[in-house]
Amino acid sequence: MSGAWDRAKAKVEELAGRAEELYGQSHGDAAATLDGEAHRLEGEAAEEAAAAERRRTDDDGLAGAR
Repeated sequence: MSGAWDRAKAKVEELAGRAEELYGQSHGDAAATLDGEAHRLEGEAAEEAAAAERRRTDDDGLAGAR
């Protein structure tokens, strides 16, 4: 369940960053543009990490054979 929560938080971070980045671009605010880009990239990285964690498995498939 926490994996879904982590992915949702990462998506919100990405979308908020994208909105801030677009605001900065449209208003000529370089600081807002850079801050928004940073939040967007953090969100994307967190999404990728959550997806990698979901794909990772510690089960070697031999637990029942021992």
